[in-house]
Amino acid sequence: MSHIVEIKTEVRDEVAIGSACRRLKMDPPTRGTVKLFSSEATGVIVNLPGWRYPTVFDTQSGQARYDNFGGHWGKQVQLDRFLQAYAVEKAKREAHLKGHTVTEVSLADGSIKVTVTVGGAA
Repeated sequence: MSHIVEIKTEVRDEVAIGSACRRLKMDPPTRGTVKLFSSEATGVIVNLPGWRYPTVFDTQSGQARYDNFGGHWGKQVQLDRFLQAYAVEKAKREAHLKGHTVTEVSLADGSIKVTVTVGGAA
């Protein structure tokens, strides 16, 4: 039996953040406080490709803080790619922790189909 799941991503897992960065061949995340254009943000810092300022994830709230000036200082597609990678890595991590197996397939439209086999059975 299969089920379709839509996920609203809250970024809370630092291990999955690191996995998403590796998956996308980005610099590893750091933790600290950085200056955005007119404010500061503290949390897990991710430097997205082509962005003037980093994206900072508050892993307590799951929310992201960033300033891309409506796409002028960084393309939204880069954040979207990161959030997709994070969601896949988080799902895989949780499934593996429960002893399940996971397969993934990249689809032509850019989405990723993740299949979790409960109990690891094929």
